[in-house]
Amino acid sequence: MWWFVAAVLVLLVLVELKTTRPDGTLVKPHPYRQMLPYLMPTPNGAIAYYDEYVRAEALLDYIAAQRTLGRDVDVTDCLLGAIAVALDQVPKVNRFMVGRRLYQRRVRKLSFSALRRKKDRGAEVSAVHLTVGDAWSFDDLHHAVQDRIAVERSGRRTYTDKELRLTLSLPRLVLGPAVAALKWLDARNLLPGSFIANDPLYCSAFLANLGSIDMRPGYHHLYDWGNCPIFVVAGKIGPMPMVEDGAVVVRQVLHLRISFDERIDDGLNANDAVIAAKAVLEDPFTRLGCLSADGSDRVPLTARA
Repeated sequence: MWWFVAAVLVLLVLVELKTTRPDGTLVKPHPYRQMLPYLMPTPNGAIAYYDEYVRAEALLDYIAAQRTLGRDVDVTDCLLGAIAVALDQVPKVNRFMVGRRLYQRRVRKLSFSALRRKKDRGAEVSAVHLTVGDAWSFDDLHHAVQDRIAVERSGRRTYTDKELRLTLSLPRLVLGPAVAALKWLDARNLLPGSFIANDPLYCSAFLANLGSIDMRPGYHHLYDWGNCPIFVVAGKIGPMPMVEDGAVVVRQVLHLRISFDERIDDGLNANDAVIAAKAVLEDPFTRLGCLSADGSDRVPLTARA
């Protein structure tokens, strides 16, 4: 019997030493940052909040210009584009913490909430996710968003629907330990890549555009499931007073509230990412483009655009 116990112990040690995983590459941070997951073991224990106000006149003009071309572009599309650029410009915020280890995410995976019936406040909310290609333009992103939303509104069961139906069919006595077991496997990098790829809470950032249902932004928690370190809540664009050249003026403003897991990187880089996203939203004709018929203003969703 001793050999069986020894084999189990060796296996457990090997499992604890496993550092490779399908969605990220191990990063060795500063010793101070290595201590953070021990001092703050959960995302919500390490949460930092940011408020940002974006001048939205150019954004509204850009959306109107896109719609004159017959494209159903909206604020959500532009926000996703801005987040994609910010993740490329400040790659250190495209990281995540799991098993008290820090990883650089391999791709820019974005998740967002969408109503399963358009403009119906009583409709079921669905979590949609996509991976931004390295050479994608805003046009590519817009089409990908439309495709994902079309699937969610088709009435067909999605992967998430099937997963939830199976999970919730378990009795509570089993469901709790089952979720705990999945978290244990994830912390030791044993979850299969297909499971991670299809879960919207394994992502670079999650967006909730509450402005689409005429709501103000709220402060949002991070989830104790998955590895999403950034949650962005957008409110309805509307008039707000701003100070320009020492005078108070009224501008159309998009209010953003951002929740950030401080364990992945410091506040300086987080602030740089917020500024990068804001720059895209305030100059979408240049940074998002994709309005000319000849494609001359097609720019990639990267920092180099």
